[in-house]
Amino acid sequence: MALMTPEQFEESLKERKPRVFMNGKLVENILENKNTRTVVESNKASYAWALDPRYKDIMSCYSPLIDDVVNRYTYVSASTEDLVKKAEAGTFTAEMLGTCIYRCVGYDSFHTLASTTWEMDRDLGTEYHPRFMEYLKMVQKKDLSVAGALTEPRGRRNQKTLEWPDPFLSLKLVDKNNEGIWVRGAKINISGAYASHELMVLPQAAHYEGEEDYAIAFAIPADAEGITYVAQYSPYSAERDMAEDNEELGNPTFGQRETAMIIFDNVFVPWERVFHCGEYPYSIKIVSRYARTHRMTCGGTCKVGFMNQIIGASKLIQEYKGLEKATHINEQLMEMVVLRETCRACGLAAAQKGAEEPVGSGVFLPDETMGNVSKLNVCNAFWRVMALAGDIGGGLIVTMPSLKELKNPAVKDYVEEFFSFGSDEPTENIMKVHKLLQNWTAGQHGVGTWHGAGPVMAQKIMLQRVIDYEHEKELVRNTLNLKEKDKAEKE
Repeated sequence: MALMTPEQFEESLKERKPRVFMNGKLVENILENKNTRTVVESNKASYAWALDPRYKDIMSCYSPLIDDVVNRYTYVSASTEDLVKKAEAGTFTAEMLGTCIYRCVGYDSFHTLASTTWEMDRDLGTEYHPRFMEYLKMVQKKDLSVAGALTEPRGRRNQKTLEWPDPFLSLKLVDKNNEGIWVRGAKINISGAYASHELMVLPQAAHYEGEEDYAIAFAIPADAEGITYVAQYSPYSAERDMAEDNEELGNPTFGQRETAMIIFDNVFVPWERVFHCGEYPYSIKIVSRYARTHRMTCGGTCKVGFMNQIIGASKLIQEYKGLEKATHINEQLMEMVVLRETCRACGLAAAQKGAEEPVGSGVFLPDETMGNVSKLNVCNAFWRVMALAGDIGGGLIVTMPSLKELKNPAVKDYVEEFFSFGSDEPTENIMKVHKLLQNWTAGQHGVGTWHGAGPVMAQKIMLQRVIDYEHEKELVRNTLNLKEKDKAEKE
């Protein structure tokens, strides 16, 4: 099997030296820094699950590309059944981690590039598709963790790209020769890339004539020369830095989702790793195909996994406080479940209604309408689930003291007495569950879920492009036997 063990994954990272800055300081070792370590642990878990007999059906699959079993996060869907498994993997990894599976953007990028490189070669006579498939073959054989990068700083939104005073606010090709290309610019809000082996880079938006230098897609090692990461730093990052014991935190092992700005300072990319360069009409195809794929999973089914954690914590708090018969709380829990299942249904529908695109490519993508509906639905549903959890959990979610007080001899007995709520459950457990809900409801996941895979308006724009209403109008015409005016009468 072409499957790496978790231990081999960690060893492989020791060979890599990404340049990472966090909180104004150089991160000397991503394996030892408390915050970057959470990304390592999340990716590491994906290797363990692929080898675990309990989970291998979700996390691994057979790849005809290399005639071997591979990690599902290195695979391109070749059927609707594959897409359903992809959706299920999104839920599974999210509920197990309670945060991002940092291989998902690379996984989704594989789908869009396999599809669009095939189409470019067919239409333009380029040679991108075999080049990409050779790259994917290497990724599968080595079981590499691949992150992805799309979002860019960009300039003022009321200006066109070529009107920006700084031309590098979108990633831009600056030179090329027979060996490859050089790029300069940045990608922002990029999840977990510094603890990955590879980075897949796609355009963020459609491009037009004159913007050929922005129409680029390629793959590079995550620690390539000229790459610098400026990592996020939040109150939750500071809390982890200061924690004497990670068990005091809302998600002890996997943390909040970690992102970074990636700076490309004249980074060289050899031609064998370039999959789109200047063919600007195809940038929008890359973006839209990526969007529907990512919105089915990251926007849809993975948030089902997050909701499972929130619902579980809310139910435990209800039981700790003896509120099992409280009608309003039972109704709130039921509403959370309905929202969760609606999100699950949309994601699975996007998978089951998926199709080969383009026909002949062998690549299956989620249904575009349902992929966008999935994420659009999640945007509001997830906020509602967090609000309901906040109501059930009460003010203690945001007012609770540190779990260190359970080791403080001056107040330990009082904390254990008054935060037990008369329950037989250990006070430490009760506080930890509240801390987990703090991690969700007062953390970074609300805004992250809203904007991850695109905010509401991004889905609405995509839906406006694909919905034509002709079927619905024709139904009404047929039902009412509506007659059209004669041609002569119209004239």
